[in-house]
Amino acid sequence: MGQRMTQTPETPSDLARAPRIFLVAAEPSGDALAGDLMDALRALRPDVEIAGVGGPEMARRGALSPFDISELSVFGLFDGLKIINLVHQRAQETADAAKAFKADAVILIDSWGFMLRAAWKLREVLPDTPLIKYVAPQVFAARRERAKVAADTFDHLLAIHPFDAPYFTEHGMDVTFVGNPALERDLSGDGPAFRARHGVAETDPLLLILFGSRKSELTRLFPRFADAVKRLKADRPGLKFVTPLASSIAAQAQEMIAAETAFADLIVVESDERRDAFHAADAALACSGTVTLELARLGVPTVAAYRLGWLAWAAARFFLMKSKYISLANIAADEMLIPEHVQTRCRGDVLAQSVGELLDDAGRRADVSKRLREVTEHMRGAGGSPSANAAQAILGLVTS
Repeated sequence: MGQRMTQTPETPSDLARAPRIFLVAAEPSGDALAGDLMDALRALRPDVEIAGVGGPEMARRGALSPFDISELSVFGLFDGLKIINLVHQRAQETADAAKAFKADAVILIDSWGFMLRAAWKLREVLPDTPLIKYVAPQVFAARRERAKVAADTFDHLLAIHPFDAPYFTEHGMDVTFVGNPALERDLSGDGPAFRARHGVAETDPLLLILFGSRKSELTRLFPRFADAVKRLKADRPGLKFVTPLASSIAAQAQEMIAAETAFADLIVVESDERRDAFHAADAALACSGTVTLELARLGVPTVAAYRLGWLAWAAARFFLMKSKYISLANIAADEMLIPEHVQTRCRGDVLAQSVGELLDDAGRRADVSKRLREVTEHMRGAGGSPSANAAQAILGLVTS
């Protein structure tokens, strides 16, 4: 077993026929990555044929999923066990669809639990087709044993963090570092126009509320966020609140918001206003995840929160977690730029205090904003577009 870390391969310009690429995304963040990757693949090979499993971003680009991925958006071992039969069924349907498409390669994006099971099914029906894992499991933070499982299951890894590779190459896995697409995504927006559309004065403080993209995240965080909002309102009657809802939770979230008096004046917007809302906000209270990295890029001071089921939390807390932080910006900076309140500290009073400290101190917000921008710029590094790098690597592997 050698240690192999590859640079992005050159893409051959000629192939006897158009390459057929099958993408698999099981939750909104993966769907967004798949959409960017589809654009990059077509830019390099306009004749490429793409199909797959995914959500609205893939569908908007012409790849219609054989089933709704929203039911797979769960997090944690014990949440996953609740839908294990469905996971196996959808994994089999994924493999059958890839076989029917006659894929030259299958790209399995993020979502470790589902992608692992899909890979097992794919290997049964397409034994000679390359299985490429896009986004590594975060073994730098927990569950180091997954690196060997990945090496035994997938043919190649497209890593988004420069520190990913050693964990996998030591098990003989080929790794290509492509960069983090969340650091290249267009986040341009118009904050003043957003405020004008929604009747928020330029001088009104505006707090973003981000419940996450999984239904389990919504149900666990919603009551804590509602309690925090009540407390913040009591001390700051002029404070305004806005939430851009992910499509995967929108219907359920709207019902919950309508029944919660704390959110009576919450500005609820769809995903097409998301970036404008980010630019309009003074601070954010967010479910920990990719969105905190996007907010960091824009310099939005953020408080991150997360809750797992208690059994999953106990396993993570005492046996699995290896990192001091859960937010990538904090990990990269090796300091707590984004306050993190997980599990027992994910309470309304704690969240309200943490957010209030940001809202009440303009100087601190400015300092944190500057540092977040600096850290994410450093994380971006050099070497071109991550999605283009990933597309080039995939086409190079398929056509070599």
